[in-house]
Order: sequence, then C-alpha cells, then structure tokens
Amino acid sequence: MTFESFMNSIGIADPYGRGWLSVVITFMFAWIVTYLFIPKVRTFALKVGWADEPNARRLNQEPRANAGGLAIYTGVIAAIILAGCLAPIVLAKVQVGILAILLGGSVLVIIGFIDDQYKLPPLFRLLVQILTALLLVVCNIQIHIVYFGAPIDGILSVIITVLWIVGITNAVNLMDGMDGLAGGVSFIIAMTLLATSAQFEVRAAATLISAGVAGAALGFLRHNYHPSRIFMGDAGAYFLGYVLAATSILGNGKVTTVTSLIPIVLLFLVPVVDTSQVIIKRLLSGQNPLSTPGKDHLHHRLLAQGFSQRHSASILWGVTLAGGMVAMRMQGIRQTAIAVTAVGIALLLILTVWLRLRAIVKSSDISIPHPEEKQ
Repeated sequence: MTFESFMNSIGIADPYGRGWLSVVITFMFAWIVTYLFIPKVRTFALKVGWADEPNARRLNQEPRANAGGLAIYTGVIAAIILAGCLAPIVLAKVQVGILAILLGGSVLVIIGFIDDQYKLPPLFRLLVQILTALLLVVCNIQIHIVYFGAPIDGILSVIITVLWIVGITNAVNLMDGMDGLAGGVSFIIAMTLLATSAQFEVRAAATLISAGVAGAALGFLRHNYHPSRIFMGDAGAYFLGYVLAATSILGNGKVTTVTSLIPIVLLFLVPVVDTSQVIIKRLLSGQNPLSTPGKDHLHHRLLAQGFSQRHSASILWGVTLAGGMVAMRMQGIRQTAIAVTAVGIALLLILTVWLRLRAIVKSSDISIPHPEEKQ
C-alpha cells in the first residue's frame, strides 16, 4: 500500500495538501503550549492560593493547584490562532462556528475560574451555561430535529440542544474527581471527534477545534496523571465539556429518528452514564445533584472494588475508547480509519503515561501516597 492510498483509506483526500498538516500542527502546538505553560501556572497558583483543599469529592490529601484549566484554554486558543495563520482561507469558511464555540467556552472559563476560587451559586452557574448554549443555537449550532414538523421541531431542537450542551458541560465537571480521568476521557473524545469530522468536508470547523482540544487535553494529562501536580478546576472542566459538546453537533445533519442520536451519546458514554446515575441517586435522596459532593461516581465505585487510581482511570479510558469506536462505525467510518484512530489514541496515552511515570521516578521529592491513593 502506497502512502497516498493509505492516507486516502483513512479519509485524507489530499495527502500532499496543507489541510491535514494544519490539523496535525494545531494538535501539536496545543499540546506543547499547554504542557509548557502548566508548570508556570501551577507555581503561581500555589503562591496566591488557587488550590483545592482535600474534601468529600476529591481524593487529594493536600492542597493542589486548581488552575490547570487556564493552561488548557491558552493551549486551545493559541492553536486555533496558529491554524488561522497556516490556513486562513480554510479558517475563514468556518470562523463563525469556531468563534461562537470559543466565545461560549471563554465565558465558562471565567465563570468556572471564579467558582474555583470564590464559589458561585449553582443556580447562577446553570443560568450562564444555558445562555452559552443559547449562543450556539443563535449561531445555528444545534441538534436539528425533523420529525413532527414546524413549529414543534424548532422548539424541540432548541430544548434538546440546550439540555445536551448544559448536560455534557456539567458531566465533565462532575467526573473530574480523580487524577487523569477528565483529562484522559476528554482527550479520547476529542480525538474520536477529530477522526470522525475529518471524514466530512462540512465539518472542517469541528476538525480544527477537536485538534486543539485533543492536544491541550493531552498536554494537561502529562501533569495530571496520578499522582497529579495540578487540577483543571471548574474552569477547565466547563471549557472542555462545553467545547466538546458543541463540537459533537457542529456540522451534523438533521435528526429524523431517536437512533440518530445514539452515536453522539456513545461518544460521551462515560460522562453520560456517570452523571446520569449520580443525578438519579442524589435526586432520590433529596439532594441537589449539582452542588452535593459525594463519592458516588463510577471511579469511586472502582476504587471501592480495590482498583488503584491509575487502574480506574485506565478502565474508564478503555470504555470511552470502545464507545467512540462503536460511534464511528455507526456513522459509516471505514474500518481502517477506526483502527488507525484507536491505535493512535492508545499510543499517545501510553507515551504520556510513560513520560509521567519516568518523571516521577526521577523526582526526589515525591510524597508518600495516602492509602486511598496507593498504587
């Protein structure tokens, strides 16, 4: 098989063009910027007190910097700017969608960061999330329902879009309670979105955004794998959840049946299942699902079964990857592209984990882990 035929088999129509190279460079740049920026953010955050104290939700036993989301955001924005410089014509065609998503994401970074440091009322955060979801609807980034006819379809489209965006935004945030989990899951979802959207010309905006988010998430994971050096905080979790949820519906066609939504849900299998079971359990207990801390998430259940943090994260990464591959297949993606995507994701995760573990071995000031965090 020649280079050109292989590239064509995984969905790259022009192997010698600038389009796919721009995507690769966007990914790499987001990865590098985030990776290099995090140590500086961590040092400053600890100095000024931007840190999470041990609590009922977290597993850390000492204060840990919670401003990693600022580095993730910087990495994505820097990568998108670079993409605009590398391929201005391509970016000009999709800039409305990209700018709308990044604007909403920027608002949530601010809200999340303020909540990380000073705590905001849950109702206020929810209201802002709804407004940022409506921003997408105004820019025609929504799940288009075509079933009952006007005006019901239009109303349903708005309601389902808002529920999807707000739901996934909070799902990623609620899942962010264990080292390496939210970052790893977000990376896998972003890479799967990247591989899927790259197969369709109308999803160019989704391809660029996914590349930036995947690179930033992987750069963050290099510092967040257990034992982590920094948390992404609400700022990072809100940003990743919102951008991934918006990107998953960007450029998609009309939904004519309930089964049309299955691939999107499978892509976010772990966040959806985790948050759904937590919300149901807390509502049945008469608790507020968005503000009540507790150890009732999937990773807590795995830890209770005796798995370590590293093993628990790996298991949930595997479930996310499996769901993503099934989602790709349901959308008609070629088996070669699916296999290359799965292998690529696995290799990048293995490389990141290896680099993190090597750094831990070389470090001379690693604290002895608490029994709950013992490997």
